Amino acid sequence: MNISESIQTPKDMENDDLARYIVNLFHRIVVHYAMWFSEVKHQMGMEKALSVMDEATSRGLKIQMDRLAKTLGFEIKDGLPAALMDMPRELLLGLMDSVSANWLVNDGVWFQAVEFAHGMGDAKRCNDSAWAQFSPFEAWTIKKLLDLPERAGLDGLKKALGFRLYANINVQSVVEETPGSFVFHMNDCRVQSARKRKGLDDYPCKSGGIVEYSYFAGSIDDRIMTECIGCPPDEHPDEWYCAWKFTLKKE
Repeated sequence: MNISESIQTPKDMENDDLARYIVNLFHRIVVHYAMWFSEVKHQMGMEKALSVMDEATSRGLKIQMDRLAKTLGFEIKDGLPAALMDMPRELLLGLMDSVSANWLVNDGVWFQAVEFAHGMGDAKRCNDSAWAQFSPFEAWTIKKLLDLPERAGLDGLKKALGFRLYANINVQSVVEETPGSFVFHMNDCRVQSARKRKGLDDYPCKSGGIVEYSYFAGSIDDRIMTECIGCPPDEHPDEWYCAWKFTLKKE
């Protein structure tokens, strides 16, 4: 957006620039929200930060949704836009997939922005550290969504894996179950499949995967141990890109 000198406030903007400005405001809200969480986590630790976020989100979402409904003239049903609640199922499922794919886009463009400016080493380091923050959060929010107990066990982990963002855009499966363990396969990975179509080697995601899966599983149940069976740059069969074994420690 190139703002001319004649524009002194947003009210001086033409509609197209005003619309872009409003989208920018939403972006600021998201970043500010993330910075609040990051700072509370830094000051007080993850457990307290998640509790504070739960309170702030439950209060803030209602206030913000009611305000937008009043401004835009849409109906609220059970705290959500009625149009979303009444959307045909196929469209809702398509929206779920699109939102999940957009999450992956965000992950990829952040990685590439660091890589192009500072190199692969810095990008991988930032990526692995980001997963160390995101995996416990995703596990926490899924546990709340599904009302899982604090120690949800292997059954809880299997269910939670099906509600991750990745589960909506990749193909995954659970195999080789025993009373004390199971093996999880990522059969089709959107990122790796795209690279394969372009004739590129697998992206070496093992370091990030170890962080991602071990932190996620441990946040579902701190007794669960995670073992990498194979993940690029490891060789793997055509049937899967990465495989992980989860074992419940005996007490």
